[in-house]
Amino acid sequence: MNNARFAISLHILTLLEKGKGELMSSDYIAGSVNINPVLIRKELITLKDHGFVGSKEGKNGGSFLAKPANTITLDQVYAAVRQNHLLGTSKNEPNPQCPVGKQVSQHLKALYDDTERVLINELSKKTLADFSDQFD
Repeated sequence: MNNARFAISLHILTLLEKGKGELMSSDYIAGSVNINPVLIRKELITLKDHGFVGSKEGKNGGSFLAKPANTITLDQVYAAVRQNHLLGTSKNEPNPQCPVGKQVSQHLKALYDDTERVLINELSKKTLADFSDQFD
């Protein structure tokens, strides 16, 4: 199965959006997500590399949302952190002598690609602002 990077990144971005420009430390963000700050810093680097997050170094530094939430679509976030097919892949090689085994990988890939296109299309219709507006 796919890892939790999308969920973690969306949590981070929503928290930063709710902060309205306030600098947030990785420790503070990690407390909200309830994971190690090192993992938060890794995700912040990815989000910064894609232009979603900015940061200020130093004692009173932290991260902030680098662009308006209504300009960040959820498919952009997904693309930034995607590593694997949503439904995962087999860890073993099927038997090439089997009528199913010799073709299953190509058919699974087509199925996964079609399914992921639907997901990405739906995510493209929602912005970070839309997601964030669900929270009190």
